[in-house]
Amino acid sequence: MGFFDRLSRLLRANANAAIGSMEDPGKILDQSVADMQADLVKLRQAVATAIASQKRIQNQAEQAESQSKTWYQRAERALQKGEEDLAREALTRRKTYDDTATALNTQLKSQAGQVEALKKSLVALEAKIAEAKTKKDMLKARAQAAQAQEQLQSAVGNLGTNSAMAAFERMEEKVQTLEARSQAAAELAGADLESQFAALEGSDVDDELAALKNRLSGAAGPAPVALPKDSDPVPQLAPVKVAEVDAELEELRRSIDKL
Repeated sequence: MGFFDRLSRLLRANANAAIGSMEDPGKILDQSVADMQADLVKLRQAVATAIASQKRIQNQAEQAESQSKTWYQRAERALQKGEEDLAREALTRRKTYDDTATALNTQLKSQAGQVEALKKSLVALEAKIAEAKTKKDMLKARAQAAQAQEQLQSAVGNLGTNSAMAAFERMEEKVQTLEARSQAAAELAGADLESQFAALEGSDVDDELAALKNRLSGAAGPAPVALPKDSDPVPQLAPVKVAEVDAELEELRRSIDKL
């Protein structure tokens, strides 16, 4: 294979590929139906022309047959009057019209066959156009659905590399991180608040226990008394009952344990 043959084939292949990629199925279908409609118009014109030609041939054949009869009658009249030469001339004319009528009738049969074939072609083309119109809408819908599916698949396939989608996913991850930090801070703040309240409550208990110890220590120790006068009798202090103090301390412990 020569260089120019290979180059020509390559150019044709690239041209066909470029044309194929630019073809819109919907537009091609519409154009195809339009072309068939144009062919239908031409075929109808051809049928009309063929029918007109058939009518013209038929009229010519009828006229030739009529002239043949006329010249035959003239030949009879001429022969009756003894005009043999004139009768011969009339028969010659009659023969010419007979031959013409025969040729026209033969042509008329052929023309009738052509007209019938054209009519059948016209009916077949009309049926094909009707079918094409029905299929055209269906094929256009299928082509649009296929193109939409292809675009959807392409969009889905490009989601991982699409910068806008990547930015969206990055922002979503950032929001989730911020939410996690906020939740952790709230939990830490709650734990610190609880520890403060626990420390505060513990301090109250310690303070109350210290106050109780001081009160009990004051009750158990000697209380300062004023020196009695010579005339006043010396008061007698009742001894502190240790059992009562222990019972009160135990009751206090129980109340603290219930807190």
